[in-house]
Amino acid sequence: MSVTTLPSRRTVQQQPGWLVRLFDYKPFLITVCLAPAIGLLAVFLTYPLGLGVWLAFTDTTIGRRGVFVGFENFQYLLSDPLWWNAVFYSVVYTAIATFGKFALGFWLALLLNNHFPFKSLLRAIILLPWIVPTVLSALAFWWIYDPQFSIISYLLVDVLHIRTTNIDFLGTPWPARFSLIAANIWRGIPFVAISLLAGLQTISPSLYEAAMLDGASAWQRFRYITFPMMMPILAIVMTFSIIFTFTDFQLVYAITRGGPVNSTHLLATLAFQRGIAGGELGEGAAIAVSMIPFLVFATLFSYFGLARRKWQQGESND
Repeated sequence: MSVTTLPSRRTVQQQPGWLVRLFDYKPFLITVCLAPAIGLLAVFLTYPLGLGVWLAFTDTTIGRRGVFVGFENFQYLLSDPLWWNAVFYSVVYTAIATFGKFALGFWLALLLNNHFPFKSLLRAIILLPWIVPTVLSALAFWWIYDPQFSIISYLLVDVLHIRTTNIDFLGTPWPARFSLIAANIWRGIPFVAISLLAGLQTISPSLYEAAMLDGASAWQRFRYITFPMMMPILAIVMTFSIIFTFTDFQLVYAITRGGPVNSTHLLATLAFQRGIAGGELGEGAAIAVSMIPFLVFATLFSYFGLARRKWQQGESND
Protein backbone atom coordinates (compact mmCIF):
# COMPACT_ATOMS: atom_id res chain seq x y z
CA MET A 1 0.00 0.00 0.00
CA SER A 2 1.56 3.25 -1.15
CA VAL A 3 1.43 6.38 0.96
CA THR A 4 0.57 9.64 -0.85
CA THR A 5 2.73 12.51 0.26
CA LEU A 6 0.95 15.87 0.38
CA PRO A 7 2.93 18.87 -0.84
CA SER A 8 4.05 21.21 1.88
CA ARG A 9 2.61 24.70 2.18
CA ARG A 10 5.91 26.17 1.06
CA THR A 11 5.78 24.30 -2.26
CA VAL A 12 2.09 25.17 -2.79
CA GLN A 13 2.71 28.89 -2.43
CA GLN A 14 4.25 30.33 -5.54
CA GLN A 15 6.84 33.04 -5.57
CA PRO A 16 5.36 36.50 -6.37
CA GLY A 17 5.71 37.58 -9.96
CA TRP A 18 8.12 40.26 -11.15
CA LEU A 19 5.35 42.84 -11.38
CA VAL A 20 4.36 42.32 -7.75
CA ARG A 21 7.97 42.53 -6.66
CA LEU A 22 8.39 45.70 -8.70
CA PHE A 23 5.45 47.40 -7.00
CA ASP A 24 6.76 46.25 -3.63
CA TYR A 25 9.86 48.31 -4.37
CA LYS A 26 9.01 51.58 -2.59
CA PRO A 27 10.96 54.05 -4.83
CA PHE A 28 9.23 52.64 -7.91
CA LEU A 29 5.80 52.84 -6.27
CA ILE A 30 6.41 56.46 -5.25
CA THR A 31 7.49 57.31 -8.80
CA VAL A 32 4.37 55.71 -10.29
CA CYS A 33 2.08 57.56 -7.88
CA LEU A 34 3.75 60.91 -8.55
CA ALA A 35 3.98 60.48 -12.34
CA PRO A 36 0.47 61.81 -13.17
CA ALA A 37 0.96 64.93 -11.03
CA ILE A 38 4.43 65.49 -12.45
CA GLY A 39 3.05 65.11 -15.97
CA LEU A 40 0.31 67.68 -15.36
CA LEU A 41 2.80 70.12 -13.84
CA ALA A 42 5.16 69.63 -16.77
CA VAL A 43 2.41 70.28 -19.33
CA PHE A 44 0.56 73.14 -17.66
CA LEU A 45 3.33 74.80 -15.62
CA THR A 46 6.86 73.90 -16.66
CA TYR A 47 6.32 74.21 -20.41
CA PRO A 48 4.54 77.61 -20.28
CA LEU A 49 7.17 78.90 -17.85
CA GLY A 50 10.01 77.71 -20.06
CA LEU A 51 8.34 79.15 -23.16
CA GLY A 52 7.83 82.49 -21.42
CA VAL A 53 11.47 82.66 -20.38
CA TRP A 54 12.55 81.85 -23.94
CA LEU A 55 10.24 84.52 -25.42
CA ALA A 56 11.72 87.08 -23.04
CA PHE A 57 15.03 86.75 -24.90
CA THR A 58 13.46 87.16 -28.36
CA ASP A 59 11.74 89.93 -30.30
CA THR A 60 8.67 87.82 -31.00
CA THR A 61 5.44 89.64 -31.81
CA ILE A 62 1.94 88.37 -32.51
CA GLY A 63 2.00 86.94 -36.03
CA ARG A 64 5.79 86.93 -36.38
CA ARG A 65 8.31 84.43 -35.06
CA GLY A 66 11.12 86.35 -33.43
CA VAL A 67 14.84 85.82 -33.22
CA PHE A 68 17.11 85.63 -30.21
CA VAL A 69 18.10 89.13 -29.04
CA GLY A 70 19.74 88.32 -25.70
CA PHE A 71 19.12 90.83 -22.91
CA GLU A 72 17.85 93.55 -25.23
CA ASN A 73 14.29 93.42 -23.85
CA PHE A 74 15.55 93.70 -20.27
CA GLN A 75 17.87 96.59 -21.16
CA TYR A 76 14.88 98.40 -22.65
CA LEU A 77 12.84 97.82 -19.49
CA LEU A 78 15.54 99.37 -17.32
CA SER A 79 15.13 102.60 -19.28
CA ASP A 80 11.32 102.42 -19.39
CA PRO A 81 9.69 104.71 -16.77
CA LEU A 82 6.41 102.82 -17.05
CA TRP A 83 8.14 99.59 -15.98
CA TRP A 84 9.72 101.34 -13.00
CA ASN A 85 6.32 102.75 -12.08
CA ALA A 86 4.85 99.22 -12.20
CA VAL A 87 7.71 97.92 -10.02
CA PHE A 88 7.15 100.71 -7.51
CA TYR A 89 3.40 100.18 -7.29
CA SER A 90 3.75 96.39 -7.20
CA VAL A 91 6.01 96.68 -4.14
CA VAL A 92 3.77 99.27 -2.46
CA TYR A 93 0.63 97.29 -3.32
CA THR A 94 2.11 94.06 -1.94
CA ALA A 95 3.57 95.58 1.22
CA ILE A 96 0.49 97.56 2.32
CA ALA A 97 -2.03 94.89 1.30
CA THR A 98 -0.08 92.08 2.99
CA PHE A 99 0.30 94.08 6.21
CA GLY A 100 -3.41 94.97 6.18
CA LYS A 101 -4.52 91.41 5.49
CA PHE A 102 -2.33 90.02 8.28
CA ALA A 103 -3.26 92.66 10.85
CA LEU A 104 -7.00 92.31 10.26
CA GLY A 105 -6.84 88.57 9.51
CA PHE A 106 -4.92 87.77 12.70
CA TRP A 107 -7.33 89.89 14.75
CA LEU A 108 -10.29 88.15 13.15
CA ALA A 109 -8.72 84.71 13.75
CA LEU A 110 -8.27 85.53 17.44
CA LEU A 111 -11.95 86.52 17.66
CA LEU A 112 -13.13 83.39 15.86
CA ASN A 113 -11.02 81.21 18.17
CA ASN A 114 -13.32 82.09 21.07
CA HIS A 115 -16.53 80.26 21.93
CA PHE A 116 -19.75 82.03 20.99
CA PRO A 117 -23.15 81.10 19.43
CA PHE A 118 -23.30 80.31 15.70
CA LYS A 119 -19.51 80.18 15.49
CA SER A 120 -19.48 77.68 12.61
CA LEU A 121 -21.98 79.73 10.59
CA LEU A 122 -19.95 82.90 11.05
CA ARG A 123 -16.78 81.14 9.92
CA ALA A 124 -18.53 80.02 6.76
CA ILE A 125 -19.86 83.53 6.06
CA ILE A 126 -16.40 85.06 6.51
CA LEU A 127 -15.09 82.87 3.68
CA LEU A 128 -17.47 84.45 1.16
CA PRO A 129 -15.13 87.25 -0.04
CA TRP A 130 -12.49 84.60 -0.80
CA ILE A 131 -14.91 82.18 -2.47
CA VAL A 132 -16.65 84.73 -4.71
CA PRO A 133 -15.00 84.96 -8.16
CA THR A 134 -12.50 87.80 -8.38
CA VAL A 135 -14.25 89.45 -11.30
CA LEU A 136 -17.51 89.69 -9.36
CA SER A 137 -15.68 91.25 -6.43
CA ALA A 138 -14.01 93.68 -8.82
CA LEU A 139 -17.35 94.69 -10.35
CA ALA A 140 -18.78 95.28 -6.87
CA PHE A 141 -15.87 97.56 -5.96
CA TRP A 142 -16.10 99.25 -9.34
CA TRP A 143 -19.65 100.23 -8.42
CA ILE A 144 -18.59 101.25 -4.89
CA TYR A 145 -15.88 103.50 -6.35
CA ASP A 146 -18.07 104.94 -9.13
CA PRO A 147 -17.82 108.77 -9.13
CA GLN A 148 -21.57 109.21 -9.62
CA PHE A 149 -23.28 106.23 -7.96
CA SER A 150 -20.78 105.37 -5.21
CA ILE A 151 -22.43 104.23 -1.99
CA ILE A 152 -19.55 105.79 -0.03
CA SER A 153 -20.10 109.17 -1.67
CA TYR A 154 -23.85 108.86 -1.08
CA LEU A 155 -23.33 108.30 2.65
CA LEU A 156 -20.81 111.13 2.99
CA VAL A 157 -22.75 113.66 0.88
CA ASP A 158 -26.45 112.88 1.24
CA VAL A 159 -26.68 111.10 4.59
CA LEU A 160 -23.91 112.43 6.84
CA HIS A 161 -23.44 115.73 4.98
CA ILE A 162 -19.68 115.59 5.54
CA ARG A 163 -18.86 116.44 1.93
CA THR A 164 -20.55 118.53 -0.71
CA THR A 165 -19.23 116.67 -3.79
CA ASN A 166 -18.79 113.02 -4.68
CA ILE A 167 -15.37 111.38 -4.41
CA ASP A 168 -13.67 110.35 -7.63
CA PHE A 169 -11.87 107.30 -6.24
CA LEU A 170 -10.47 106.07 -9.57
CA GLY A 171 -9.92 109.40 -11.33
CA THR A 172 -6.53 110.36 -9.86
CA PRO A 173 -3.44 108.18 -9.29
CA TRP A 174 -3.05 107.88 -5.52
CA PRO A 175 -6.76 107.53 -4.61
CA ALA A 176 -7.00 104.85 -7.31
CA ARG A 177 -3.96 103.06 -5.92
CA PHE A 178 -5.26 103.01 -2.36
CA SER A 179 -8.72 101.99 -3.58
CA LEU A 180 -7.24 98.90 -5.24
CA ILE A 181 -5.24 98.10 -2.10
CA ALA A 182 -8.43 98.30 -0.01
CA ALA A 183 -10.21 95.94 -2.40
CA ASN A 184 -7.33 93.46 -2.23
CA ILE A 185 -7.29 93.58 1.57
CA TRP A 186 -11.03 92.92 1.72
CA ARG A 187 -10.68 89.94 -0.58
CA GLY A 188 -7.62 88.45 1.15
CA ILE A 189 -8.64 88.72 4.81
CA PRO A 190 -10.67 85.44 4.84
CA PHE A 191 -7.74 83.38 3.53
CA VAL A 192 -5.42 84.74 6.22
CA ALA A 193 -8.01 84.52 8.99
CA ILE A 194 -9.07 80.92 8.36
CA SER A 195 -5.46 79.76 7.86
CA LEU A 196 -4.31 81.39 11.09
CA LEU A 197 -7.42 80.12 12.89
CA ALA A 198 -6.35 76.57 12.00
CA GLY A 199 -2.97 77.31 13.57
CA LEU A 200 -4.50 78.83 16.70
CA GLN A 201 -6.55 75.70 17.32
CA THR A 202 -3.39 73.59 17.51
CA ILE A 203 -2.13 75.52 20.58
CA SER A 204 -2.89 73.64 23.79
CA PRO A 205 -5.28 75.53 26.13
CA SER A 206 -3.20 74.31 29.07
CA LEU A 207 -0.48 76.78 28.09
CA TYR A 208 -2.87 79.70 28.47
CA GLU A 209 -4.24 78.30 31.74
CA ALA A 210 -0.75 78.01 33.19
CA ALA A 211 0.10 81.56 32.06
CA MET A 212 -3.10 82.93 33.63
CA LEU A 213 -2.25 81.19 36.91
CA ASP A 214 1.12 82.94 36.80
CA GLY A 215 -0.63 86.28 36.37
CA ALA A 216 0.18 86.87 32.67
CA SER A 217 -1.86 89.58 30.97
CA ALA A 218 -3.61 89.14 27.62
CA TRP A 219 -0.74 90.90 25.81
CA GLN A 220 1.86 88.72 27.54
CA ARG A 221 -0.05 85.56 26.62
CA PHE A 222 -0.13 86.71 23.02
CA ARG A 223 3.53 87.73 22.96
CA TYR A 224 5.05 84.71 24.70
CA ILE A 225 2.62 81.92 23.74
CA THR A 226 0.44 82.72 20.74
CA PHE A 227 2.91 84.53 18.50
CA PRO A 228 5.89 82.15 18.95
CA MET A 229 3.68 79.09 18.49
CA MET A 230 2.18 80.61 15.34
CA MET A 231 5.50 81.40 13.65
CA PRO A 232 5.52 78.35 11.28
CA ILE A 233 1.99 78.92 9.97
CA LEU A 234 2.61 82.69 9.84
CA ALA A 235 5.64 82.21 7.60
CA ILE A 236 3.80 79.85 5.26
CA VAL A 237 0.66 81.98 4.98
CA MET A 238 2.69 85.15 4.53
CA THR A 239 4.67 83.54 1.71
CA PHE A 240 1.50 82.56 -0.13
CA SER A 241 -0.10 85.94 0.55
CA ILE A 242 2.90 87.82 -0.86
CA ILE A 243 2.94 85.64 -3.98
CA PHE A 244 -0.83 86.00 -4.54
CA THR A 245 -0.71 89.77 -4.00
CA PHE A 246 2.39 90.50 -6.06
CA THR A 247 1.06 88.50 -9.02
CA ASP A 248 -2.47 89.90 -8.78
CA PHE A 249 -4.04 90.56 -12.16
CA GLN A 250 -7.81 90.13 -12.23
CA LEU A 251 -8.71 92.65 -9.53
CA VAL A 252 -6.58 95.46 -10.96
CA TYR A 253 -7.39 94.82 -14.59
CA ALA A 254 -11.15 94.55 -13.98
CA ILE A 255 -11.35 97.78 -11.92
CA THR A 256 -8.86 100.20 -13.51
CA ARG A 257 -7.07 98.37 -16.37
CA GLY A 258 -3.92 100.10 -15.19
CA GLY A 259 -5.35 103.63 -15.24
CA PRO A 260 -5.55 106.47 -14.67
CA VAL A 261 -2.53 107.37 -16.83
CA ASN A 262 -0.98 103.93 -16.20
CA SER A 263 -0.55 104.71 -12.49
CA THR A 264 -2.09 101.47 -11.15
CA HIS A 265 -0.27 99.01 -13.36
CA LEU A 266 1.21 96.02 -11.60
CA LEU A 267 3.88 94.01 -13.36
CA ALA A 268 1.29 91.37 -14.25
CA THR A 269 -1.13 93.84 -15.85
CA LEU A 270 1.69 95.67 -17.63
CA ALA A 271 2.97 92.38 -19.05
CA PHE A 272 -0.51 91.62 -20.38
CA GLN A 273 -0.88 95.09 -21.89
CA ARG A 274 2.48 94.94 -23.67
CA GLY A 275 2.43 91.26 -24.62
CA ILE A 276 -1.21 90.54 -25.52
CA ALA A 277 -2.97 93.86 -26.08
CA GLY A 278 0.10 95.50 -27.60
CA GLY A 279 1.29 92.44 -29.49
CA GLU A 280 4.90 92.62 -28.23
CA LEU A 281 5.18 89.08 -26.90
CA GLY A 282 8.91 89.28 -26.25
CA GLU A 283 8.66 92.48 -24.25
CA GLY A 284 5.60 91.26 -22.35
CA ALA A 285 7.39 88.02 -21.49
CA ALA A 286 10.40 90.01 -20.27
CA ILE A 287 8.15 92.00 -17.93
CA ALA A 288 6.64 88.76 -16.62
CA VAL A 289 10.08 87.19 -16.13
CA SER A 290 11.21 90.28 -14.22
CA MET A 291 8.71 89.28 -11.50
CA ILE A 292 10.62 86.08 -10.72
CA PRO A 293 13.48 87.68 -8.67
CA PHE A 294 10.95 89.46 -6.45
CA LEU A 295 9.01 86.24 -5.85
CA VAL A 296 12.19 84.26 -5.13
CA PHE A 297 13.33 86.92 -2.66
CA ALA A 298 9.96 86.88 -0.86
CA THR A 299 9.99 83.08 -0.62
CA LEU A 300 13.58 82.91 0.66
CA PHE A 301 12.91 85.72 3.13
CA SER A 302 9.96 83.83 4.65
CA TYR A 303 11.83 80.50 4.65
CA PHE A 304 15.02 81.74 6.27
CA GLY A 305 13.03 83.91 8.65
CA LEU A 306 11.18 80.79 9.82
CA ALA A 307 14.43 78.79 10.05
CA ARG A 308 16.07 81.54 12.11
CA ARG A 309 13.09 81.70 14.44
CA LYS A 310 13.19 77.92 14.96
CA TRP A 311 16.91 78.10 15.67
CA GLN A 312 16.39 80.86 18.22
CA GLN A 313 13.63 78.85 19.90
CA GLY A 314 15.89 75.80 20.02
CA GLU A 315 18.67 77.86 21.61
CA SER A 316 16.28 79.25 24.24
CA ASN A 317 14.95 75.75 25.02
CA ASP A 318 18.48 74.45 25.54
